[in-house]
Amino acid sequence: MSFPFPRHRRKVSGNPPSASHRQHSVLAPLCAGFSLNLPLPSPPFLNTDSLRLTKVLVNVTIENSLGPVQVLISPDDTVSDLIKAALAIYNQEKRRPFLNLKDPKHYALHYSPFWLESLNANEKLKNLGSRNFFLCSKPSTASSCSEQANMSKDSAFPLMLFVHLPL
Repeated sequence: MSFPFPRHRRKVSGNPPSASHRQHSVLAPLCAGFSLNLPLPSPPFLNTDSLRLTKVLVNVTIENSLGPVQVLISPDDTVSDLIKAALAIYNQEKRRPFLNLKDPKHYALHYSPFWLESLNANEKLKNLGSRNFFLCSKPSTASSCSEQANMSKDSAFPLMLFVHLPL
């Protein structure tokens, strides 16, 4: 089988490199401005005083949703700001299931679905120590329960609210 292009092979000779080649290889680092005796100046952006995170990527899993919402937010923002941003992105991406309550006051942020205590709404994100959170709706209050009872009186089937049908 013959190839249409000839194979190129590197020619190996026993001759050492020429003197001009050796001089060029020695001068190359010096010409480039490198000096082994002088320390390189540190760039101004490597100051530890000026290093500060401006944005962090936070994953927020919303109750009954399939995957987390990724929020790019400042670490100086609070938990309530994160809840607002996560709900806005969830609605903007038109994820399912659609949220009945769009007000951030009706939601609580937790470390995980198994964490019972909700996070303080005024706590800064940089103090939390995590970038993965779980957002769930707050338990209903007595006023909303009384509103549901009033609605059941007005409906045609008021007792259907309390009937659980076996599946």
